[in-house]
Amino acid sequence: MNADPSTLAKRARTHAALGDPARLAIVDALTLGDASPGEIAQTLGMPTNLVAHHIKVLTDAGLVTKSRSTGDRRRIYLRLHPEALAALAAPRLTGVGRVVFVCTHNSARSQLAAALWKQRTRRAVASAGTKPAERVHPRAVAVAHRHHLDLDPTGTAHVADTVRRDDLVIAVCDNAHEELTGPIRPRLHWSVPDPVRVDTDEAFEAAYADLADRVDRLAPAVLPGGRR
Repeated sequence: MNADPSTLAKRARTHAALGDPARLAIVDALTLGDASPGEIAQTLGMPTNLVAHHIKVLTDAGLVTKSRSTGDRRRIYLRLHPEALAALAAPRLTGVGRVVFVCTHNSARSQLAAALWKQRTRRAVASAGTKPAERVHPRAVAVAHRHHLDLDPTGTAHVADTVRRDDLVIAVCDNAHEELTGPIRPRLHWSVPDPVRVDTDEAFEAAYADLADRVDRLAPAVLPGGRR
């Protein structure tokens, strides 16, 4: 993922502005409504001169703006800009069509990841392995069933027969990430421990939970509007 230096600099300034507990408290106070500096000082029990200093830092960072009251023109109100906070998130992945999850045997992690992606996003997805097994591991089928995932127990495939040039390839195991090179080099790597090595229900549940968390974090970065 290429990082735009200007975007990184702006995000760094925002993080720096929020790096003081008092300024974070001011942002929290303005999250649901506007307030005057005096009201902020009273709410937070903070000296007005210190509030003024923190407001200047937040204003310079683009997090807060001031406006004059249309009633009492001597009064100033502060408004939080939520979009400035939203900009703290990592950049979105653009131009993503189909997602392909890859592991070594295509019998557990990649299968569960693909089923989760299908359930969460309703978008095109596939899974494959560098050395595919003949079938999906029974414990993977069982954990998929417990979590109402659509998973074909016989549907394993090889990466060479599955991956297309415009796919977003995600390696969900270290071996696949290290083995794949060239045109099917994974764009993302999720270092998910192999539940087959432990071969217990608890290990497969842990792999499911890890993958579910990662899928939920990836989906807003891929879907239009950042929505699931």
